[in-house]
Amino acid sequence: MGRGRQKAKHTKVARELKYFSPDTNYSALERELGTPSSGGTEEDAWAEYAEKYGDDDKDDER
Repeated sequence: MGRGRQKAKHTKVARELKYFSPDTNYSALERELGTPSSGGTEEDAWAEYAEKYGDDDKDDER
């Protein structure tokens, strides 16, 4: 197979990948990643870290 034909095939595949937009199943993605759909839990986790490690920031203000 010549280089021209090979390049054309690569260009065709790249164009298909660029413009292909499948329907996204967000509930399946959420199950796969293991994240809960209810909000607020992430903020609670960061609040715990802020309480535990937040004292170091006060030393930097001098």
